Amino acid sequence: MPKSQTAKQNHLDTLEKVEVQIFPDLKAGSLAIAKAIAGLIREKQKQKQKCVLGLATGSSPKTLYAELVRMHKEEKLSFKNVVTFNLDEYYPISREAIQSYNRFMQTHLFDHVDIHPKNIHIPNGEVAKEDVKAACTAYEQLIEKAGGIDLQILGIGNNGHIGFNEPGSGIYTKTRLINLDNSTRIANSYEFANISEVPRMAITMGISTILKSKQIILMAWGAGKAKAVKAAVEEDETEHVPASLLQTHPDVKFIVDEPAASELTRLKSPWLTGEVEWTPKMIKKAVVHMALQLEKPVLSLTNEDYNEYGLSDLLVEKGNAYEINLEVYYMLRDSITGWPGGKPNAVIPSHPERSIPYPKRVLIFSPHPDDDIISMGGTFQRLHDQGHDVHVGYQTSGNIAVTDEFVTRFLDFAVGFNTIAKIDSDKPARILAQTRKYVAGKKPNQIDTPTIREIKGLIRRGEASATCRYVGIPDSNIHFMNLPFYETGTIEKKPLGEKDVKITMELLRKIKPQQIYCAGDFADPHGTHLVCFNAVVAALQRLREDGDEWISDCWLWLYKGAWQEWNIEDIEMAIPMSPEQVLKKRFGIFIHQSQKDMVPFQGSDNREFWQRAEERNANTATIYADLGLTHYAAMEAFVRWYY
Repeated sequence: MPKSQTAKQNHLDTLEKVEVQIFPDLKAGSLAIAKAIAGLIREKQKQKQKCVLGLATGSSPKTLYAELVRMHKEEKLSFKNVVTFNLDEYYPISREAIQSYNRFMQTHLFDHVDIHPKNIHIPNGEVAKEDVKAACTAYEQLIEKAGGIDLQILGIGNNGHIGFNEPGSGIYTKTRLINLDNSTRIANSYEFANISEVPRMAITMGISTILKSKQIILMAWGAGKAKAVKAAVEEDETEHVPASLLQTHPDVKFIVDEPAASELTRLKSPWLTGEVEWTPKMIKKAVVHMALQLEKPVLSLTNEDYNEYGLSDLLVEKGNAYEINLEVYYMLRDSITGWPGGKPNAVIPSHPERSIPYPKRVLIFSPHPDDDIISMGGTFQRLHDQGHDVHVGYQTSGNIAVTDEFVTRFLDFAVGFNTIAKIDSDKPARILAQTRKYVAGKKPNQIDTPTIREIKGLIRRGEASATCRYVGIPDSNIHFMNLPFYETGTIEKKPLGEKDVKITMELLRKIKPQQIYCAGDFADPHGTHLVCFNAVVAALQRLREDGDEWISDCWLWLYKGAWQEWNIEDIEMAIPMSPEQVLKKRFGIFIHQSQKDMVPFQGSDNREFWQRAEERNANTATIYADLGLTHYAAMEAFVRWYY
C-alpha cells in the first residue's frame, strides 16, 4: 500500500509503508501527539463542531494525557466540544477497580478537564455475559451517531495488537468480546499482583471500527515495542500482526521514540536504505551485525561477505575487509576489562575508564533494593575488591514487591524474639494480630496500611544491607534514599518531583563520586527505573550549573537490569566474570529472599531474577566469543552517559 499523503519520502524511509516520526523520547513524542489533538479540538471549536476522539489506555498514553491536562490548565484548552470513545476494557471488571480502564481514564484525563460526562464512552466491563453482544452493537451505533471518530489514538502491543485485537483478528471485525492472548496478559500483569488476577477477556473495538476513523495516530515507546513497530510498518500487512492492517488506511502515522524505532531498517541497518556516514560507531555496528548474521568471527569476514551483505560502499571508502575487520576487532577487544574502576599504575589510552584517580569514590544507584546485585553484582564485587570506596544509593523502598505472607512471617519472628529476649512488650503481638486481620479481609489490590508498608520497606532494607555486607561494603556506605515519587502504596507512581531531585543532589554532594553507576534499563514495565535515571541526570545537571567542581571529574555509566541487555555494538565496557564469580553473584541475589520464588509484579518473564541475570550475562559473553573474542563464563555490560 502507498504511504499516507502526508508522509515525507526520502532515501532513508523507503522501506516503511506508513509514515513514521521518530522522537528522542516519549515526552517529546507525547507532546507532538498532544499538539495534534489540541489543534484538532480548536479547529472543530472554530467550526462549532464536535471533536470525536478515539482514546487508548495502558502505559503508553499516560504522558500524553498529562500533557493534555497541562494544556487545559495552562493554555485554556477546552474539552467542552469533545466526545470520546475508548478502545477497550477488561471483562469482567468493576468500573471502580484500580485496573479498570474506566478508572484509568478518570484518573489520568477526565477528572482534570472540562469534558461533559455524557460525552464519555467506555465499553462496559460490568454488563452481563448474555448482554455483551448487544452492548457491543450499541457501542458501534453510538460511534456512528456521533459522526465517526475524527482522530483515533492507538498504542501497540508486543505482539502487534491494537486495542485488544489479538493476532488473527480480521480486518472486518467490529466491537466484540475477545479472549486475551497469554502474551498480552503477561505484558499487562504489571498492573496486577500476579498473572492469575489479569482478566482473560476484554471488550474491544474491532479492526474495521478503528479503520473507519478519519485519522489515526499510533504511539510506541521503548525498546520492547521495536519488533512490533518494524513488523507493522515494514512487512506485508497480515492479520497475524493486527497493527500492520493500518497500512490500508489513507491517513495514519506512527509516532515513536528512538528505542521503539531501533529495529527499523533506517536505524538498525541504514546502509541498506541509502548512503550513510561511516563513523567508527557505524562501522562497528554494520560489521558486528554482518558477523553475527553470517555466524563468522569478525577477523574471518571477507570482501565477498561485505559485498553480499550490502556493505560494498564501506569497502570503497575504507579499503579491503582485513583492515576494517581489525578496526572493529580492536574496538570490541578494548571494551573488555577486569578493572571497572580503571587499572592503577597503567597508561592505557583505549581503556574504558581512567586510571587516575585511584582508588575512586564510586556511587552505585539502585532503583529497587536489589538492582545493584542483579544488574552488576560481579562489577560491584570487583570495585570493592580492587580497593575503591564504593557506596550504594537505594533510590526507592521497593515495598510493594513484598508479599503479605512475608510481613506476617517477620512479625512472627519479632514476637518470638521478644519472648526469647524477655522483652516485656505486647506491641509486636498486637501489630501481628492487626496485620493478620487486615490481610484476611484484604481485597485484590487494596492499598496496604502505612504500618504494613513500613514493615515491607524494612524487610527490603534488611536484605539490601545484608547484600552490601556480603560484598564487603560497610554500613556507612549504604544509603536509603526513599524517593517520594515511589511512595504511593500502589503500582502507579507519582511523576518525578523536586524533592526527588533534591534528595539525589544531597547524596551526590555528600559523596562527591568520581564514578557513578545508574540503571539505564527503561524496559522496566513499572517505569521506576526511568524515573530514577531522570532523577540522577537532573541532579547532576543542576550540580554542574551550580558550579560544583567535582562534577567535571565524574563519569556516569549505565547498566541494564533484569529486563534486557545492551546491544553488543553499543557496549563500551564489558566486565568478564569467572564461573566462581557468577555463583557468588547468584548467592548475593539469593539474600533478597522476599523476591525469590513468587515475585509480585515480575512483568512478562516468569523466571526468578537470578535466572534472568545469569542468562543475560552468559549470552553477552557468548556473543563476544562468536565475534572472535575470548569466551568468558559471563559478562556485565555498561554504556557511558554524557550529561
